[in-house]
Amino acid sequence: MKLKEVQSIVKQFVSEHQLETSVEARLLDVVSEIGELSKELLKGNDYGKKEFSKTSKWEEEFGDVLFSLICIANSTGINLENSLNIVLNKYTDRITYKGNIGSNNE
Repeated sequence: MKLKEVQSIVKQFVSEHQLETSVEARLLDVVSEIGELSKELLKGNDYGKKEFSKTSKWEEEFGDVLFSLICIANSTGINLENSLNIVLNKYTDRITYKGNIGSNNE
């Protein structure tokens, strides 16, 4: 499935279930969902005591983050395929010229 299709599915779902909200609220939701995903990471590695193993809720929490990000993209007119291509090109350039994808000048 292409990202354009994914965006369309999410847009339809949000519309059907009257889940529209402001971009600001969605961004706060992303932060909240990343917190929940982080909690699952901590559970999955026993707070850093062992190698990470996916928890039973890892995929669901990951999906919550993704859903919220797609909602923001839809609300702000971002084409996810274009956005991803821009970033991949940027990272390719950084790898070529610096040997890594970091944004620092080192």
